[in-house]
Amino acid sequence: MNETNMSGPATMSSAPDIQALNEKIRHESAFVELLNLEMEKVIIGQKDMVSKLLLALLSNGHILLEGVPGLAKTLAITALSRCINVDFSRIQFTPDLLPADLVGTMIYNQKNEEFHVKKGPIFSNFILADEINRAPAKVQSALLEAMQERQVTIGPDTHELPEPFLVLATQNPIEQEGTYPLPEAQVDRFMMKVVIGYPKKDEEKRIIRSNISATPYPKPNKVVEPDQILRARHTVREVYMDEKIEQYIVDIVFATRDPETYGLSELKDMISYGGSPRASISMALAAKAYAFTQHRGFVIPEDIRAVAPDILRHRIGLSYEAEAENITTQDIINELLNRVEVP
Repeated sequence: MNETNMSGPATMSSAPDIQALNEKIRHESAFVELLNLEMEKVIIGQKDMVSKLLLALLSNGHILLEGVPGLAKTLAITALSRCINVDFSRIQFTPDLLPADLVGTMIYNQKNEEFHVKKGPIFSNFILADEINRAPAKVQSALLEAMQERQVTIGPDTHELPEPFLVLATQNPIEQEGTYPLPEAQVDRFMMKVVIGYPKKDEEKRIIRSNISATPYPKPNKVVEPDQILRARHTVREVYMDEKIEQYIVDIVFATRDPETYGLSELKDMISYGGSPRASISMALAAKAYAFTQHRGFVIPEDIRAVAPDILRHRIGLSYEAEAENITTQDIINELLNRVEVP
């Protein structure tokens, strides 16, 4: 009798009430549409960049953004910070930047004869790390440590960073002279690497009109409270993921490490290293966040396919053979998604 009673709840917990979960997610994710509408007032086109920013925010991750200058990267994260009413800092990375310029330092007060902490720009909710590859390794490490630990040590004390906390680091793909490329192990700390391109013709015409118009440039309104974002992060983790979807994630990531096992022997010499366990974790979290933004309480294979390129783009190392044959990581990802069996 007791054994029967114990087995009942265990079965229920492994398969949640999807209908009730859907209702909860639909209610909790209502702010997503409001946020997108406000962002559209300011950002013309670049919907993919805006949606990826939101995915990273809901997944408690960070983004490495690659794109030429003038594609509204700064405008996007500034607008998002206004919509949520949080603090925003833009840090221009330069070769002469010091870690103290980023995290802060101890200042001696002669009047009181004691040191006090002067916090740096990292103590904001949203950080735009502009051209991160222009700063030397010490500064890059200081930022990446803060991203990972969510805290900064200045002198003898450790200071917590505010929540929600999001770093958008940008790289210019054109100028590589005088830059310090991020080490592969450090790049892995970014949840996603998003590559953005030029706007379409009709979008560019609208951009011209809005920038030369006599009407003041529109500013987004606050539509979401920071507490709502923190609650949404907890709700995102409640989104149901079936074991078959988990297996699909594992198969995709393992195919980057051992392509031959998945019938992709032609890729063996093209990949020098594959995705780490962080890739699997990030893919699962991003897929749950994607389902949340679609007002759905469960993950489907299409969610995985939607987030996989941005999760894997910076986690697959290309061999010399791949570079010689002009094969990109995107080519490899496309091949993996086409060949790995979908549940």
